[in-house]
Amino acid sequence: MRAYVLAFVLAALTSALMTPLARVVAVRLGAVSSPGGRNINERSVPRLGGIAIAFGFLVPLLTIFPAQSVVAAALRQEWRKVAGLLAGAILLCAVGALDDTRRVRAAHKLLFQVVAATIAYWAGFHIDAVRLPIFGVLSMGAFGLPVTVLWVVAIVNAVNLIDGLDGLAGGVVFFAGLTNFVVACVSQDQFVSAVMATMLGAVLGFLFFNFNPARIFMGDSGSYFLGFVLGTTSASASSQKASTAVAILVPVIALGLPIFDTLFAMVRRYLERRPMFSPDRGHVHHRLLDMGLTHRRAVLILYGVSLAFTAAAIGVYLGRSWQVGVALLSATAVLIGLVRFVGYYEYVLLVRRQRVRLRSPDTEALRRVVPQLPLLLEGATHEDEVWRVLAEALAPAGIVRAELIPLGTRRGGHAWEGAEPTSANVSVSASFPIGDDRLAVAELRFYWANATGEVTAPTEILLQVLVDVVAAALLRVRSQFAPAPQFDSPRVEPAATPSTLPLEI
Repeated sequence: MRAYVLAFVLAALTSALMTPLARVVAVRLGAVSSPGGRNINERSVPRLGGIAIAFGFLVPLLTIFPAQSVVAAALRQEWRKVAGLLAGAILLCAVGALDDTRRVRAAHKLLFQVVAATIAYWAGFHIDAVRLPIFGVLSMGAFGLPVTVLWVVAIVNAVNLIDGLDGLAGGVVFFAGLTNFVVACVSQDQFVSAVMATMLGAVLGFLFFNFNPARIFMGDSGSYFLGFVLGTTSASASSQKASTAVAILVPVIALGLPIFDTLFAMVRRYLERRPMFSPDRGHVHHRLLDMGLTHRRAVLILYGVSLAFTAAAIGVYLGRSWQVGVALLSATAVLIGLVRFVGYYEYVLLVRRQRVRLRSPDTEALRRVVPQLPLLLEGATHEDEVWRVLAEALAPAGIVRAELIPLGTRRGGHAWEGAEPTSANVSVSASFPIGDDRLAVAELRFYWANATGEVTAPTEILLQVLVDVVAAALLRVRSQFAPAPQFDSPRVEPAATPSTLPLEI
């Protein structure tokens, strides 16, 4: 354990000392993130911090660990993994640095990621079999290589996508690495313990310069490097612990936040019919900022989520029977809470509604009715004639029932029912005051035979226009249900928002 502590401290010091130098190099090479577009920084910030992280990671592996007989023996025994880890990590760090300075096409970056993941598989980082609850042992067989490559590439891109706020990716990686370190220490895996100790120190040293307000970003060089180290060490732990019932769950839970953000990014881009690699501002950190949270508060909230996932992952690994269940339930509760808090469920529902709106029969029918209604009402000279014309217009518009309901002490009213039965078919209703909300003495209520149970926004807007046309006609014929004239003030209040309420049948 002493060697791990020394490696952690040395990695942190090296990373902290190298970060200012990396900042100078980034400025000279033009690797600077400018304000505007998807970037949320308000000033230009260098983005080659991954170079400092890589140096902080490498120095302890090349100095302290070879001097420690026990750890050195473990590293020599795993020389192939050490070589594969360093080769793949340095390759992706170089690709990321090139992307930070000159930009690399997405397809080329993906190709290099696959190459690095293949090197990791050759070095011995395998996911050959896992054991899941209920399903038992799942042997990958010939799919061991593609599954391992897919896992490593997915984690690399997950870390890259979560890198959107000052200190966010570094903090998320730190908590996930802490999980791997605890699991490795408990299982006496000295190789993974040594790698995680150096990575944790390198990340912590860099965070002193990267936390809000950031003086440097890790860039793709850092996110690719850290994602590769996390992905490979997690694969190593999974392969060695394939006999346990929770082997694959531990790294998945520990990396819960970046994995969730990546999966939802894929779903979001599919629903919006955009390329999977197209950038956007729909990530979890962007949504927190759009909710009005400050930069630092958003990061701290996501730190808390990552810490909760870390505790749950460690609980799953160390727990027995009911403790594992509690840890899984806790992780699920955190995930559901995050989804609800940032409004992802509402977002998916909104996209679905927007698709429905493009072909809504209610909207299309009202679009044909509303432009004709003012001409039809021109000849009406009495309140009953206004209602008759309205009823005739509503018949082909998909509305099965309409009511003119007096407000306050007024009596009377009108009701119209279409030819269709209104029992099981009617699912929603919408009410609109006739005229200004403060001056209205009656309201119009419409009922739908709507299978979805929803009134779309275009339908509500068209109905509001229709009600305004009816209000003008009632005012012209001096109906008792016309809006009361306003004499006390020339100020006009905005019209009240129509209410859309479920109708109990």
